[in-house]
Amino acid sequence: MKVRIRFKKSGPVKFIGHLDTMRFFQKLLRRAGIPVAYSEGFSPHQKMSFAQALGVGVESEGEYFDLELIDNRCDGWSSEKIVSSLNSFSVDGIEIADCVKLPEKSKNAMASVFAADYLVSFRKEHLPSFDLKKAIEDFNSSESVRIVKKTKKASRDLELKELVYKLEIRGESIFMRLNASSANSVKPALIMEYFHEKYGSEFDPLSLMIRRLDIYDGDMQSLLSAGSHF
Repeated sequence: MKVRIRFKKSGPVKFIGHLDTMRFFQKLLRRAGIPVAYSEGFSPHQKMSFAQALGVGVESEGEYFDLELIDNRCDGWSSEKIVSSLNSFSVDGIEIADCVKLPEKSKNAMASVFAADYLVSFRKEHLPSFDLKKAIEDFNSSESVRIVKKTKKASRDLELKELVYKLEIRGESIFMRLNASSANSVKPALIMEYFHEKYGSEFDPLSLMIRRLDIYDGDMQSLLSAGSHF
């Protein structure tokens, strides 16, 4: 049986990287007694896969991983029991939010990722020097916004209007719905860096406080909607 688990990550644990987060869950599953299936061979490992790595320093309300359970040991286990068992052994800052059973032929979490929602705000001592509301209005009304995305190995020309699905002010924060696919993923920091460069302001990535709200598939449905409670 395959299940998909949603969890939240906040507070100091946001500075724990993706690999250490994976190791934490491997140990957590064993402590909670979840009947996880293992691969065969000389080095068996738990059959689990995460939807997408969360950047260091980013909080989240909607992270996902898929897990394969041993069918003949699933009696007595339900969505509610898996959530409560994991939370009873978890740590402050990592909360298991939900668990659903996946259909047999459903895509895994990683292959399903298409977009993600974020809330971005600035630390009080690092507020932008330009009119952010006006900058967002100009972006939304523009037909084309092209940038060069630089990586360690290469540079790519991107059309942001094709990759930013929603951008708006919400209270004191900025709401973003961005492409999160493996081929065209866009990060909130890249959007803010574009605004700072366009309006002649120095950009410091550490000035941002970022929270991921949820992850969506190609139909813009939350990854949790692929399954059902059991």
